[in-house]
Amino acid sequence: MMKKFSVIAALMALAMVITACGGTASSSGGAVSASGSAAAPAAPSGEPLKMNLATGGTSGTYYAYGGVIAQVLNEKIGDVVSMKVTSTGASKANMQLIQIGDSNIILTQNDVLSYGYNGTDMFEGETPIQNVSMIATLYPEVVHMIVNPDKIKTWDDLIGKNISVSDAGSGPSYNAVQVFDAYGFGFEDCNIMNLSYADSAEAMKDGKIDAFLATTGVPTTAMTELATTYDYKLLEIDDEHAKILMEKYPFYSREVIKAGDYSCITEDCNTVTVKACLVVNNDVSEDVVYEITKALFEYKSDIAAGHAKGELLDPEYALEGAPIGFHPGAVKYYKEIGLM
Repeated sequence: MMKKFSVIAALMALAMVITACGGTASSSGGAVSASGSAAAPAAPSGEPLKMNLATGGTSGTYYAYGGVIAQVLNEKIGDVVSMKVTSTGASKANMQLIQIGDSNIILTQNDVLSYGYNGTDMFEGETPIQNVSMIATLYPEVVHMIVNPDKIKTWDDLIGKNISVSDAGSGPSYNAVQVFDAYGFGFEDCNIMNLSYADSAEAMKDGKIDAFLATTGVPTTAMTELATTYDYKLLEIDDEHAKILMEKYPFYSREVIKAGDYSCITEDCNTVTVKACLVVNNDVSEDVVYEITKALFEYKSDIAAGHAKGELLDPEYALEGAPIGFHPGAVKYYKEIGLM
């Protein structure tokens, strides 16, 4: 009897050892972010990874486009990811959310991504946010300078006027600083307000502001809706001042808002653009990021059916304007299709 009991005990002990080994966390899954918060680990085998896609305000392109991306990914690769969308203060807020682990995938401008990763400009004096990698560049984020045409016809006319530049510390607010500087004036020369795009549109209609700057995809809901009831104009950024911007800030490039992109715009408007990027926490597994990257392009038509920006999804464009490195899962996909 004693001998039999000893064998059973030994088998039980062995089972406990095997269970313990099988339950050990992966080396990346338990990583801690720079802030000290635990980053989201890869999901257990057989379970979809819960992902929180941080986007932007409800009237902006990020929120609408992010919602479509999440919906398509949930439908097409729901065994890999379970994605929800969060409305946020956009690019800078999203960088902070991924740093502390509240989001594991975000949309952000390439200029803001550069600032956050290097701890410069709007992130000056803060801990650099380096627990992130690129998945793809998605589309151009175009600088719109929307004005009351009765009051403003040139950039100099903005001086002394009531101008909204989006949320304080946001990507568009820094674009405003940079563009105004190229034209020789600053925030101190204007009455600056920090309103969302939707609130800016309402304030424009009500005569509370004379202009607002938005850096976003074309078209954007707030400006599309405003055009139905208010005949605004766009200020052009000419070649001379665009060159100044691009030499000082290499993340800018040339772009055109075309006649008809908004119903009240009857002529093409030359301007500049930064780029919208899809960025992921480094602790998300290679397999998961590979599947996300692959799905973005394989299901482009489904994404495009839900949002016009989906038409711009292109693997070659996805590699442009990246200020940081790509996640190994994304690299695997791009190598697979011969682009890396």
